[in-house]
Amino acid sequence: MYQFELHQLRSAELRRTAQQERLAREVVRSRRAARRAQSAGHGAPAAESHTDRPRRHRLPRTA
Repeated sequence: MYQFELHQLRSAELRRTAQQERLAREVVRSRRAARRAQSAGHGAPAAESHTDRPRRHRLPRTA
């Protein structure tokens, strides 16, 4: 009987932890979506750099 109660407690704890992790992932997703929507609203793509300098193409490293 004691082991069954421990199992129930552990199961409830795991469910609470999983729910908290799902909530944290949802918050991250919503913040990311808000940032993307904000950057799309300004007319600048999200992948665009913050500076106006052109990207330097570097030569590959030699061995």
